[in-house]
Amino acid sequence: MQRPTSLPTPPPTAPAVEHYENFPVASFLCPAHLRAPIAAIYHFARTADDIADEGEASPAQRLLELQAYRQDLIAASENKTAFSPRWAPVFGPLQAAISAHQLPVPALHDLLDAFEQDVAKSRDRAGYANEVELLDYCRRSANPVGRLLLHLYGVSDPHALRQSDDICTALQLINFWQDLSVDIPRGRYYLTQEDCARFDVVPADILACRQTPSATRLIANCVDSARARMQKGAALVHQVPGRAGWELRLVVQGGMRILDKIQDLHYATLSTRPTLKWWDAPVMLWRALWM
Repeated sequence: MQRPTSLPTPPPTAPAVEHYENFPVASFLCPAHLRAPIAAIYHFARTADDIADEGEASPAQRLLELQAYRQDLIAASENKTAFSPRWAPVFGPLQAAISAHQLPVPALHDLLDAFEQDVAKSRDRAGYANEVELLDYCRRSANPVGRLLLHLYGVSDPHALRQSDDICTALQLINFWQDLSVDIPRGRYYLTQEDCARFDVVPADILACRQTPSATRLIANCVDSARARMQKGAALVHQVPGRAGWELRLVVQGGMRILDKIQDLHYATLSTRPTLKWWDAPVMLWRALWM
């Protein structure tokens, strides 16, 4: 991660991005002075996600770790330095970003609430009853990221915030429908009970990742809904200033490209996980130019 040189006292550098991502993270398109805070937010969320999802820890251990992680967030937001040594590379940069940019700390806590919910639901092998419940999860798991970025870009009007929520929720839903073959064996169920009943999908088929005609119709409906939500929020790209607006165009087009790939697979994501390849970049760039 390139450290911005325009700051007189650069904040500590966040760890390098190592995970596969569909969408650009603090790329060269971001304004140089915002790359450090954007990277800090990303690594805060990425590390919490790893605590909730990676390794062999028990659910009880994961929840304890997330509680300790939250205490370090509280310390960072109160300008204290008593961090856990293993998380100092996360909270040093985040504390600098909170202080320099007055980040809305409740949005960071919302992200931790969502990770804790994921652990508890996976532990209980529980899913979501309906779309209202699922969208409430997205409100905490995805929407805070967009609102934090808009805060950094100086965009605060209510309509823009709603558009950001639409984009971020769409990205989260796209990730769900992309990752069905990975999430379901790990006890993560995002196809709602209400939708399964509406499309006559047998729960046992979903648990076994069987791509029945009913399951295909259900996933196609989910994809169409995510696409419509993304399109609803996409006009936000014209309100985000400068190069950051182009970054957002590519984020939107990355999500739309994944939806194309799911459609090209005939919605068979219960057995196959589509990903972006290098040759998708020209398509995304061309579409971004015409937004």
